[in-house]
Amino acid sequence: MDTRESKTREEEKEHMLSERLPEDFETSQPQQQPEAKKPANGLHKMLPLIIVIMGIIVAGIVMLGLGNSGG
Repeated sequence: MDTRESKTREEEKEHMLSERLPEDFETSQPQQQPEAKKPANGLHKMLPLIIVIMGIIVAGIVMLGLGNSGG
């Protein structure tokens, strides 16, 4: 691993070009990454329900006039 602080212009260009290349499937081995094997939790399914409940609460506040502090 190169730990030098400064690089020449050619080294910097070479580094940027190597960073832009996508990972190779054989070298990255995504099948061995444990976070890739975890199923998605069910919180994303609750989001529409939460939005509807918040909408009802806000509509209730507006209908009852609790948000109007000016008398």
